[in-house]
Amino acid sequence: MLDPNLLRGQLAVVAERLATRGYTLDAAAIESLEAQRKAVQVETQELQNTRNTRSKAIGIAKGKGEDTAALMAEVAGIAEKLKANEARLAEIQQQLATITLGIPNLPDASVPQGADENANVEQHRWGSPRSFDFAVRDHVELGAHKGWLDGEVAAKLSGSRFTVLRGELARLHRALAQFMLDLHTEEHGYSETNVPLIVNSESMQGTGQLPKFEEDLFSIEVNEAKRYLIPTSEVPLTNIVRDTIVDADQLPLRMTAHSLCFRAEAGSGGRDVRGMIRQHQFEKVELVSISKPAESDDEHERMTRSAEIVLEKLGLPYRRMLLCTGDMGFAAAKTYDLEVWLPSQDTYREISSCSNCGDFQARRMLARWRNPESNKPELVHTLNGSGTAIGRALIAVMENYQNADGSIDVPEVLLPYMGGITRLS
Repeated sequence: MLDPNLLRGQLAVVAERLATRGYTLDAAAIESLEAQRKAVQVETQELQNTRNTRSKAIGIAKGKGEDTAALMAEVAGIAEKLKANEARLAEIQQQLATITLGIPNLPDASVPQGADENANVEQHRWGSPRSFDFAVRDHVELGAHKGWLDGEVAAKLSGSRFTVLRGELARLHRALAQFMLDLHTEEHGYSETNVPLIVNSESMQGTGQLPKFEEDLFSIEVNEAKRYLIPTSEVPLTNIVRDTIVDADQLPLRMTAHSLCFRAEAGSGGRDVRGMIRQHQFEKVELVSISKPAESDDEHERMTRSAEIVLEKLGLPYRRMLLCTGDMGFAAAKTYDLEVWLPSQDTYREISSCSNCGDFQARRMLARWRNPESNKPELVHTLNGSGTAIGRALIAVMENYQNADGSIDVPEVLLPYMGGITRLS
C-alpha cells in the first residue's frame, strides 16, 4: 500500500509514475473523497468545540438555578450530528481504503520504462546452450517415456493443468527440492521454515493478493470462514512479521520454505498449459527477506544471486532480466527475472522472479522494526524470490540433459540425492 501522505500531497506525481506501469490512477475520485474527509473532520471539530462550550454553559446555568432545557436539547442534537459524522467519515475512509488497496507499488527509479516484456533489459548471461546432434524432445515427450509424467491420469483425478509424476522422475523432482533447501540453508544463510498452505484473508491482503487478484486464488470454507490456498509461500513467510516490531539485530531476517503452491490462473492459456509449464498446483522453494530500508537494495542483489547459484550448480544456462515498469508484479518496486534455457522452445523462460517490494507490503501488514537511532518503530522492507520453481527446474534439467534414446542424465550436484541413480532410462 502506498504512503497516504504521497496520495494527499503528491497525487499528480504518483499518477504519473503509476502510468508507466500501465495503471490509470483515479485521481479525481481520490481528490473528491479527500475533500469530503477534510470537510467532515472540520465540521466534527467545530461541533465538538460547540458541544464543549454548551456543556460548560449548562453547568453554569444549573449552578444559578436557571432553565437548561434548551441548552441540553442543543447538546443532544450535536451528539446526533457527531454520530452521523462518525459514520460518514468511516464510509469515506473505507472508500479510500478500497481504492488504495487496488493501487500497485511505485516503480523504483532504476526500473526501465516500458509497456511489456519487450522492454525488459538483459543484465547478463551464464552458460552456453547445448548443441544437440539429434531431434530435441520437450519435457512432455521425455516424461511420457515409461509413464514418468502423466497428465491424463492427473486430469482424471483433478482436471486439467495437474500432473502425476512417477518413478525416477518423481525422485528427481524431490532431489531438486532437497538440493535447493540445503544450498540456501547451508550456504546462503536462509532459515528453513515450514508454513501453512492455507491462510486467512488478512495474510493475502498483507502481501497484495487481495482484494485485486481474488479470481486467481483457490479458496475454501473452514468453519464458515473463508480461507485461501497459498499461491506461493511468500504469503505465509512474509506475514510472519505482520503486526510485529522486529528488533534491529534480527535484521535481515532471511527465510526459505519448500511448499506446494496453488494458482487458479484465471484467463491464462496458450502453449504453457501443455505439460508442467503452467500448473494449478506446483512446488517451489521460496526466499523471503525482511530488511532495514537502507539495506534492501543490497539484499535484493544477494537474493537474486542465491537463485542464480542454484542454476549454475545445476549447469543450466540462464540470463538475468531487469523487468520494465509494465511487466512487474503488483507489489514489486523492482524485479529481476531469471530465465532458464529450454532447448525444445529454443528460448529462455522464467524460472525465478526476485522482487524488492520496499515498504509496500509492510504498510499493509504494519510490519515494523525499531530503529535504534530514533528508538521509534519504522516500516521494514520486504523482498521475495523463487529459489527456484521446482517444476520448471525439472523441465530444464530434463531437456538440457536429455540423450538421443530419451534417457536423461542426472546433474552431478543432484547425485547425492538420487540413491545411486545417474541416468533416468
